[in-house]
Amino acid sequence: MGGIRGAFAVLAALSACSIQQRIPRPVASGEAAGLRAPPDSEIPAGALGVSIRRGRALLRDTRDSLPDHVGSDLRCFSCHLGEGAQVNAIPFSGVYSRFPEFRPRNGRVNLLEDRINDCFERSLNGKALPLESTEMHDLVAYLAFVSRGVAPPGVLPGMRLRALEPLPADTLRGREVFAGVCARCHGPDGAGTALAPPVWGPRSFNIGAGLARLRSAAAFIRDNMPNDRAVTLTDQQAFDVAGYVLSRPRPDFAGKENDWPDGAPPDVSYPTKSGLKKQAAPPKPPTQ
Repeated sequence: MGGIRGAFAVLAALSACSIQQRIPRPVASGEAAGLRAPPDSEIPAGALGVSIRRGRALLRDTRDSLPDHVGSDLRCFSCHLGEGAQVNAIPFSGVYSRFPEFRPRNGRVNLLEDRINDCFERSLNGKALPLESTEMHDLVAYLAFVSRGVAPPGVLPGMRLRALEPLPADTLRGREVFAGVCARCHGPDGAGTALAPPVWGPRSFNIGAGLARLRSAAAFIRDNMPNDRAVTLTDQQAFDVAGYVLSRPRPDFAGKENDWPDGAPPDVSYPTKSGLKKQAAPPKPPTQ
């Protein structure tokens, strides 16, 4: 009876905020794109296998395993859905083969360890791991394991968030969508529940995180939220709810003004020393 009442409550909330209930879409599978979370049977024996298993455990239970390095209530799999194998949900397959890689946000060539620590400091609002720590080695071992067979540069379909056509976000509409669709998992105050992590507030990702950018958040929401696929949001609804979520308070990130040394994209919400990235001038029409 409780399940029926819960279903009616969800439907009532959806009706109240004018979110159209649609045929649920299946969770995007990565198998066709070469994205997968290999089974335990493929983990090698010996010390390497132990390290791989520890790395996966750190990704699953990041905050509990590394409380001194995680300042939020998120874990790595909060953003890398499907245990890092879901299309358009920042999958891990091939990531080991993509580094070293130049990253415009810090304007330098990054090693995989740099990228991991970037997530610890921003998405997890925590502290970097020592490069020579056992935990760092275990994380790299697991990422190498799930990238087996993917040749450099590690480019696979669905490996990044989709590039949506940017739309103006309406935070009032976004608040309505959040209340009707998102609050049942993330909580009405965005502070998270047993089902899903906080999306704003002191225990969420900080302002320097990748998902603190409007376009990234909208793409993640559009293709992956709600995670049970009870409804399918439109692109506009995804931008609206992303705009609302990102308008709410969250932790700061020290040194954010040094990001994007060659110019910040237009959806970066904080000022940088370099300012906004200069847009290329449109080509002039041919003369008659």
